[in-house]
Amino acid sequence: MVILTSSQPMLWLRQHLVLPFLLYTSLLGGAEQPKCRCLYGDPCWPTQNEFTNLANQLSQPLLRPVPPPSACYPTNMPSGNCSEVVAHYTDGNWRADQPGAMQNTNFESFVFLNGTIDACYLNVSLNIPCEQGNVPPVSVDVRSAEDVQAAVVFAKRHNLRLVVKNTGHDYLGRSAGRGAFMIWTHHLKNMSYDASFTPSGAPRRHSAVEVVTLGAGVQWHEAYTFVSQQNRTIVGGISQGGSVGAAGGWVMGAGHSAFSPTFGLGVDNVVQFTLVLADGTYVTANAFQNVDLFWALRGGGGGTYGVVISTTYRVHPAFSVGLAAISTNFPSYAAALAVVTEWTKLHPTISDAGWGGYTYINQVGQADFQMMFVSPNVSIEEATATFKPLFDIVGNATEGQAVAVVRSYPTFLDWYTAFFTLPGQSQVGGRVELASRLLPKAITMQDPEKVAKILLSLKAGVGINSVGGGAVSKVDPSSTGLNPSWRKALAEVYISETWEEGVSAATIAQARERLKQNTDVIDKLTTDSGSYLNEGSLYEKDFKKSYFGSHYVDLKGVKKKYDPTSLFVVASGVGSEYWDEELKCRL
Repeated sequence: MVILTSSQPMLWLRQHLVLPFLLYTSLLGGAEQPKCRCLYGDPCWPTQNEFTNLANQLSQPLLRPVPPPSACYPTNMPSGNCSEVVAHYTDGNWRADQPGAMQNTNFESFVFLNGTIDACYLNVSLNIPCEQGNVPPVSVDVRSAEDVQAAVVFAKRHNLRLVVKNTGHDYLGRSAGRGAFMIWTHHLKNMSYDASFTPSGAPRRHSAVEVVTLGAGVQWHEAYTFVSQQNRTIVGGISQGGSVGAAGGWVMGAGHSAFSPTFGLGVDNVVQFTLVLADGTYVTANAFQNVDLFWALRGGGGGTYGVVISTTYRVHPAFSVGLAAISTNFPSYAAALAVVTEWTKLHPTISDAGWGGYTYINQVGQADFQMMFVSPNVSIEEATATFKPLFDIVGNATEGQAVAVVRSYPTFLDWYTAFFTLPGQSQVGGRVELASRLLPKAITMQDPEKVAKILLSLKAGVGINSVGGGAVSKVDPSSTGLNPSWRKALAEVYISETWEEGVSAATIAQARERLKQNTDVIDKLTTDSGSYLNEGSLYEKDFKKSYFGSHYVDLKGVKKKYDPTSLFVVASGVGSEYWDEELKCRL
């Protein structure tokens, strides 16, 4: 007999009696599944008593998320402080702390087929009522695997549309869902360092690995600080304020970094995941346990196979950072063509040498060219020699009007702090949709001028994330579930469209049509329409091909094995082709 003392009995009862009982009862009633999910407002929506029973199993009270601007509509939805909302509206870390906030506010809105828009706008002078929009009305603020298990079992039992959200960074809107039930992983903040980690299930003689394990709610600014305290560096996402989640959708979509040409993508640095499956089971996935699931989680898309609880990453020794940057305006199309052609020609060499970075090219007429590349442990002299051909071309083409910078930073964190923690800088809080293509190395080597002409022909600004080549290209494409196009790519080319708050559905449709047209332009850079899942479009002609490539069939097999009833369904995710546009009903 085991005698339990102090606070242990309640935890033991939850783990050994409550969750298994809920799981068992949720599976009663046969294998036939309802055609449509149950949404808020439907007769099948759980009763208050049923939500109370769920709340009794959780460590935190249930949340009722609302769009952040609701605080500015006191007669409609009195909630929060409007002044605080206005002051922090474009702060990514503030938005991440709000259960009802998405980083891009268009995903807080819902557009009906008849053109009606349900939303809550910050601009109260529009005189448009504040509505719930696309924000799930009920959420579980999970703090443990047990919380996640209870929430997953509840959603399955009641056939709810389930949404998993951490920070709300998602250009496909997968963090939101009208009338859905949300699992909010944002407070799974545990971090640990292990200088000698052995994956679960590994043979006794398996070599230990130096790692950090991050809870699903950890954000990159938190991870970078923690890893730096261990005198180590981790491959991670680069954004203003570091508000992107470090252990969830970022890595499951590929996870790129300016340092990927040296150390590989996020999927190449993962050692282990822990997660809760659709049946409520808590499992470990690595190279020795649930191997097929581990393969799929590395590139097969977030919100698709389960709810990740933690991710374990390999870490690297600390390093200094060499930087080369250019900022200029083009006086003519000929100057633009000369610069972008030379930039393209240089690209394969610098990527193979471990340089990665970010470039922005605007259409001729506005004529901007901004570039920043970085590489570990490179001196100022080495950086100058590498980029001298480009510096010379830019100087001649712009008659000396360009600004070129070469610098060195003692550590990764010094470089990151200098560029991505600047006050007043923001990438969020507006309305934006993206489309992207992976730029193959082959075309940059065979016809750099063609690449330059395509990029300059776009009727919008274009960003190029130079996050491929080098170490990324040396990984066996079959070793992860990631789209194999990544292994042949040097960079991700992306375009965007935005619109003003409160515009009509027709205006939004026009913006999306422009995005589609420009997607056709950048598609000329590829032979297979390969795209980055986490920075892609909802309007791909064939999302299976663009986001997953030849791995789609195998990913669908893993999906069917671990989530046979499709509890987890997300836009453009594996298996989503069997659901309607709102992801409510099976087709």
